[in-house]
Amino acid sequence: MRLLADSCWRAAAYCLHPRVILLSLVPLALMVAASVGLSYFYWEPAVGWMRGALDAWPLLAGFWNWLQRLFVGDVRNLLAPLIVLLAATPVLAMVSLVVVAAFMAPALTRLVAERRFPTLEKKRGAGMVASVVRSVALTVAAVVALLVSMPLWLVPPLVLVLPPLIWGWLTCRVMSFDALAEHASADERRIIVRRHRLRLLTIGILCGYLGAAPSIVWASGLVFAAAFFILIPVAMWIYTLVFAFSALWFAHYALEALAQLRQEASAAAPPTFLPPADPPPDVAPPALPSFHPPAA
Repeated sequence: MRLLADSCWRAAAYCLHPRVILLSLVPLALMVAASVGLSYFYWEPAVGWMRGALDAWPLLAGFWNWLQRLFVGDVRNLLAPLIVLLAATPVLAMVSLVVVAAFMAPALTRLVAERRFPTLEKKRGAGMVASVVRSVALTVAAVVALLVSMPLWLVPPLVLVLPPLIWGWLTCRVMSFDALAEHASADERRIIVRRHRLRLLTIGILCGYLGAAPSIVWASGLVFAAAFFILIPVAMWIYTLVFAFSALWFAHYALEALAQLRQEASAAAPPTFLPPADPPPDVAPPALPSFHPPAA
């Protein structure tokens, strides 16, 4: 329990580090850059296609005529670009978050290792390719579990339990693996995960509940359309900061557990005795001077 609390406050303190704040702002920069580039090449075709789609719906023809009588001009000229913006913004946001998340967790783990565990040996028990493949497979499994469990969400208590539990399991499996991939061997990683399974799952579930906070901001942006383009970037930044806090919490906990495991292993190892040094080679004693009695 001490390790759980200690790693938690350390992760919260590290969120104020300039490198972490800079990494949390990268998704916003990527989103702005992608928006400028895509709007330069595809804005007019997308708006034209949306306008044609609105005109092609015969069931809405009466609705458009009614709106045109209420407002001056054709409302579809305003709705077409607004719908394109509302549809493109979440997609750009999620793509930016996924791209940053792929590089953010290793960078934060290196930050923790450099500042707290500079002497911890890197055994590189897993590579980048294995980490990515494992993360994709676990994410697919979590999405399938969410889809299968959706009918149970109609039961009021379960909707507050099942999604955070599934996302907590996913966060635990992915981030604990990434935190130990570079420093721990495969055997060390299995020992730590088995020994600290419940506490690692607790961290994942708590981070899953923290991830619900940006969703509230995101939903508010959809409800309050006037503040959409302010609340969505705020929600993105909170998402990234929650992800950074989760990665830092797992990094502090896992690396400290690894350091303790190696200390236990070194203390339990039998002492090694050096073989005795070879005796010096035999040296013949110096010859005594010969004595010849004087002649008679």
